[in-house]
Amino acid sequence: MTDRTAMDTWAMRARAVLPAGGFGNFDPSMFIQRGKGSRVWDENGKEYVDYLIGSGPMLLGHGHPEVLEAVADQLPKGMTFFANNTAGVELAEEICNAVACAEQVRFLASGGEADMYAMRLARAFTGRDKILKFEGGYHGMSSEAQMSLAPSRLVNFPQAVADSAGIPESVRGEMLIAPFNDPDYLESLLKEHGDQIAGLIVEPLQRIIPPEPGFLQTVRDLCDRYGIVLIFDEIVTGFRFAYGGAQEAYGVTPDICTLGKIIGGGFPLAAVAGQRKIMDHFDKAIVGADRWLMMLGTLSGNPVAAVAGLKTMEILRRDGAYDQIKANGKRLMDLNRKHLTEAGVAHRIVGHETLFDVIFTDHDIRSYRDVVSADTAKNARFNAVLRENGIFKSPGKTYPHLALTEEDFQMTDAAIAKAAQAVAAQ
Repeated sequence: MTDRTAMDTWAMRARAVLPAGGFGNFDPSMFIQRGKGSRVWDENGKEYVDYLIGSGPMLLGHGHPEVLEAVADQLPKGMTFFANNTAGVELAEEICNAVACAEQVRFLASGGEADMYAMRLARAFTGRDKILKFEGGYHGMSSEAQMSLAPSRLVNFPQAVADSAGIPESVRGEMLIAPFNDPDYLESLLKEHGDQIAGLIVEPLQRIIPPEPGFLQTVRDLCDRYGIVLIFDEIVTGFRFAYGGAQEAYGVTPDICTLGKIIGGGFPLAAVAGQRKIMDHFDKAIVGADRWLMMLGTLSGNPVAAVAGLKTMEILRRDGAYDQIKANGKRLMDLNRKHLTEAGVAHRIVGHETLFDVIFTDHDIRSYRDVVSADTAKNARFNAVLRENGIFKSPGKTYPHLALTEEDFQMTDAAIAKAAQAVAAQ
């Protein structure tokens, strides 16, 4: 049996029973067998330094012993109940203590669900129908979220482009699209449509693109002016940028936010968190049947995810945790910058110390259209060589984390050097 045979066999089996041979998330040729600490191993036994970390939730690394202990203690007590449990209440209390906008919390099983309900909540609260999002912003898989997420056809703003089949044409008419980091355009758009818009949903860091100084505050001020519910999608940035998330890091508080990934400690869990007067729409006794937002979920707030999230958040509260995550990220940024500059490759390091990536371009990145104009062939080559040399990451993101070791950095340094040379030789 060759090294490739195991994954080839699994890929063949997957293609027989899974559309496109995968779960829809990642390269279907990759089969990860196990993870521990900062490393993962594929089905061929190859070991990698992991900068994907499950697309973000494993901020402590894989199999943190304290998280495993908390989960092992809960499992014999029950895995899910479809009823309240005390761990879920404790987790909601901690989220309310940590997150500026959070007066109440409603749990769900996935970030996409949370974003869908956040937009619906804005409609219930305001009585309006339209939602505004920024081109290139990712907010899950609902029909609204799949408007202008990654449009291959760049149309004039504020027109929306459906990114998926199966979305009714009527949805397009309820969505308005604006360019990220363009406050002047946003202000002009709201002058025309502001009184029709229920909610504005935004990733405070859009994928990896940082907001320019003052942009998020301008968004906040404009939403206040027009009575629009401001939704921060903090599925990725929540408890990553800082314990209070991006709203703590940037000093701008939304009306509601969505959370996921880290709050479940690696298990399926997400949340909508926000002002009580808005969250009241989940309570029929307060708002009445006509204004009530119905929400059910078999696994929402299940106790295994809750205890994993509580322990993860406890560890993140310890002295120095966020300083270490940011130091790890800065070191990785510097390694990329050093080797690509020495190789003479035009690039930008885009993002935040806790979440970033390399964009192969000679111009600054302010919006989605700047990203799609970059050199995708160089990006593909760079990432392919990294993987060949034992670095596991997303094609568009690098997730630093707490489990990284000195040996990991040395291995990463060598891999980036080879990848930079490979790109320079293209």
